[in-house]
Amino acid sequence: MDPSLALGTLVLLVALALAFDFMNGFHDAANSIATVVSTGVLRPYQAVIWAAFFNFVAIFIFHLKVAAMVGKGIVDPAAVDHVVIFGALMGAIAWNLITWYYGIPSSSSHALIGGMVGATIAKAGTGPLLAPGILKTAAFIFISPMLGLLLGGLIMVAVSWGCLRTAPRKVDRWFRGLQLASSALYSIGHGSNDAQKTMGIIWLLLISAGVTTRDHLPAWVIVSCYVAIALGTMFGGWRIVKTMGQKITKLRPVGGFAAETGGAMTLFLASSLGIPVSTTHTITGAIVGVGAAQRTRAVRWGVAGNIVIAWIVTMPAAALMAALAYWAGRWIL
Repeated sequence: MDPSLALGTLVLLVALALAFDFMNGFHDAANSIATVVSTGVLRPYQAVIWAAFFNFVAIFIFHLKVAAMVGKGIVDPAAVDHVVIFGALMGAIAWNLITWYYGIPSSSSHALIGGMVGATIAKAGTGPLLAPGILKTAAFIFISPMLGLLLGGLIMVAVSWGCLRTAPRKVDRWFRGLQLASSALYSIGHGSNDAQKTMGIIWLLLISAGVTTRDHLPAWVIVSCYVAIALGTMFGGWRIVKTMGQKITKLRPVGGFAAETGGAMTLFLASSLGIPVSTTHTITGAIVGVGAAQRTRAVRWGVAGNIVIAWIVTMPAAALMAALAYWAGRWIL
């Protein structure tokens, strides 16, 4: 272990990372439950328990490719120390609190990536930044919602044609049941991508402290991150539920099914490729796709536009906050 890093500081930073993971689940709970709540398939307290359970189930399904990308593919671990980790986490947490307070469905993922970049630049300039990982992450700010939009819209169109001669009441009854499955799939996708980002930051911390190597992520990190995000989801981010579930477009069970399935497919693909994406962006894109597939006027484009602005601002805003936190951390830690 790095002798310059006290054990108490290491424990404090791991706890701070897990607090971010909890907040990620809290902040993004709406992404997992908004559609299933707004369509009336589950009550809010039922939905958060359902989503939290399937967030944790992801531990048994996906490899740790996203954790490896965050831990080793965004910044050079050799340039990272405990103060950089502190700055990155504080920047991401500060941005999450601001967007949660105002009910803006921004990305915890991109806040964390932005925080890592900002704190690293504050310490060592741009040299330690790894362009391939950053560019992939930045590209998926646009790719993941567009893919979610495309898949959500296509599924909605396919379902509409398949049920063309079926009574609407019967269609609603079918998809109330199917939406339970689609929301479970989406929650698995959420856990597979978002919990691994915190694993990556703790892994980076442990590497910099000399506690572990670049080839070994301790099992306790994996389990604790999945538990933290599941618990955060159970507490839920109720300020964001209304925006995601009702303000963008009105949803029925069939629309909720299409949005969740399209979003889940996008997240499964990204996690398999090891790309940290925003679950917020993904489900928002899928909801817009479902609304647009019914009729363009069904989407409140002004609300969607404001959300897109928040997406673009998130990484630089979190980076700035992280740089300030890094400079403060040099005196505190």
